[in-house]
Amino acid sequence: MKVKYNRTSTNLQHGRRFETDTTKYDLVLFDKGISGTKPFKERTESSKLIPMIESGLINELVVEELRDIGRNTVDSINTLEWLNNHNINVVIKSMGIQSLVDGKANPIWKIITNVMSSLYEMELENLKYRTKMGREAYLNNGGKLGRESGSNETIKQFLSKPKSKDIISLLDKGKSVRDIMGRLNVSSHLVTKVRKHYLKDAG
Repeated sequence: MKVKYNRTSTNLQHGRRFETDTTKYDLVLFDKGISGTKPFKERTESSKLIPMIESGLINELVVEELRDIGRNTVDSINTLEWLNNHNINVVIKSMGIQSLVDGKANPIWKIITNVMSSLYEMELENLKYRTKMGREAYLNNGGKLGRESGSNETIKQFLSKPKSKDIISLLDKGKSVRDIMGRLNVSSHLVTKVRKHYLKDAG
């Protein structure tokens, strides 16, 4: 199937620009008034693609702009990797590029995703810096770090938490850390911590 996915950020945008696309599609989905920062797999319409893609029913996904996939770098990278893992040819009309050419990876596409990955790393470094500055400011103002007395949590209790169980379920399915981060909207630290203790406990 060849699918077209359209999105507008606000309900005031009616998406009339999409009417200029006269290409015939097997399916057209339209998320109206959905921010690009909302994960692709959690949107009302785009989430409908998940079972179809995982069942191998779709081979091409067309969007007007890259930001229709996502404005959040982490989610965008995870979504593109997920689509690539399912051999989906992603077409971005405004840029005139697609992820696959004759069934093989497009070199230009790799450059774009590499740039996105670099931006993601920059975001992580900036986050670490801001977190460090915030921690130092907190300590300088008399704050204390660490668990409160009596709040020691065992590994078993940690792995029994709902979020930990969700992560374990995806790990068992062979999902990557980035994929799990995008699906569950959790930090890489949490996923790595769960994986570490889960594998150790399983061993």
